Amino acid sequence: MDKKGSILMHKYELGRLLGQGTFAKVYNGRNIATSQHVAVKIIDKEKVMRVGMIDQIKREISVMRLVRHPNVVQLNEVMATKTKIYFAMELVKGGELFNKVAKGRLKEDVARKYFQQLIGAVDFCHSRGVYHRDLKPENLLLDEHGNLKISDFGLSALCESRRNDGLLHTMCGTPAYVAPEVINKKGYDGSKADIWSCGVILFVLLAGFLPFHDSNLMEMYKKIIKSEFKCPQWFSTDVRRLLSRLLDPNPSTRITMAKLMENSWFKKGFKPVEGHQKQQHIEEEEEEVFQEEEDEKDKKTTAMMKPTSLNAFDIISLSPVFDLSGLFERRGEREKVESRFTTQMPVAMIVSKLEEIAQVESFKVKKKEGMVKLQGSKEGRKGLLAIDAEIFQVTPSFHVVEVKKRAGDTLEYNQFCNRDLKPSLKDIVWTWQDQGQEQGQGGDTSAPVQAAVPARTD
Repeated sequence: MDKKGSILMHKYELGRLLGQGTFAKVYNGRNIATSQHVAVKIIDKEKVMRVGMIDQIKREISVMRLVRHPNVVQLNEVMATKTKIYFAMELVKGGELFNKVAKGRLKEDVARKYFQQLIGAVDFCHSRGVYHRDLKPENLLLDEHGNLKISDFGLSALCESRRNDGLLHTMCGTPAYVAPEVINKKGYDGSKADIWSCGVILFVLLAGFLPFHDSNLMEMYKKIIKSEFKCPQWFSTDVRRLLSRLLDPNPSTRITMAKLMENSWFKKGFKPVEGHQKQQHIEEEEEEVFQEEEDEKDKKTTAMMKPTSLNAFDIISLSPVFDLSGLFERRGEREKVESRFTTQMPVAMIVSKLEEIAQVESFKVKKKEGMVKLQGSKEGRKGLLAIDAEIFQVTPSFHVVEVKKRAGDTLEYNQFCNRDLKPSLKDIVWTWQDQGQEQGQGGDTSAPVQAAVPARTD
């Protein structure tokens, strides 16, 4: 049993209990080898698995691995046993920013410094495809030097969480800080929702109270949706103008992060800081946390994978001759970010080949229905490279596989496809069709539609 004075994994000595929730306890800990003090979060693995929160824990690990920034609480190490998961995190000693605000409103210069650090960290998160979704003073900690640290990424979302419309749809967050579009349940841009929450935080720091408040939750939501708030008389004109842009109920006209960082009030005394490269070993630990369960689940998933069935119209639409997307996309929007290949190999063989490539290139693999998702591990110019390979069935013995870039840099994606993906798949590919150009074996330039049904051999 984990308690004060016990030793975890021969590495950390537990100190006093700092806090606890439904599934986790947080202790003050000490690294035995270095004497460094850390916060040790202990998660009950069985409870998490029982309520289906495995993906949420994995996402939290992934997010904290991605956002290594001076103003974000750092994850040092992840460990696991059969019953527990342990996060060894940076110990932030200054308490919550909420406690400072609870004593009274902050002076404008002090509030601006915290707001600048908050925005710098949130902007870095967004550049890595991470949206916090629960920003509030209680989740903003202060270190011993008075610097702000964002914590608690348990409700955060990654780019891959977006649906086909490019929006997030999970309603989450703390009511008083949540954006109007989240309440409306029509889908929302994670970055715009975070910006709204930052606006509420700025108001709270300067006023000492919330801009939207009502004992009746529905009435409070009405105020949020209409953005009904009043600035106290001590707010400067520049702050009032900025808040009107931050708390714009229309996300399409709400101030962007880039424009916010150009704002004259915000820029005063602003000292931007750079994020760090991630620690490579954390990714390996993430895989080990649920390794036994994942191995078993992986075998079942591969065995049960069913490709997406294609009807005649689908087959025709795959042909570049019938591709109408150019009519609806502005020039410059269409990057060479997808390819297709045809194969007579079974689904299990296609998946196995993609997994081999992923293993060689240190990509993570996720499989669901007819989709294989590859997630890169090396930081690129635009974050981690992510690729989707969707398998379509034309006949029981003939498949079309569509390969698309989901995230990352287009140049790096094209280099990966030409250098690694295509050469490694040559044993199973019948023909390749790139966007705007087909490449078949032996110079065959037939499109998949023309080769959609293989010639009879009987």
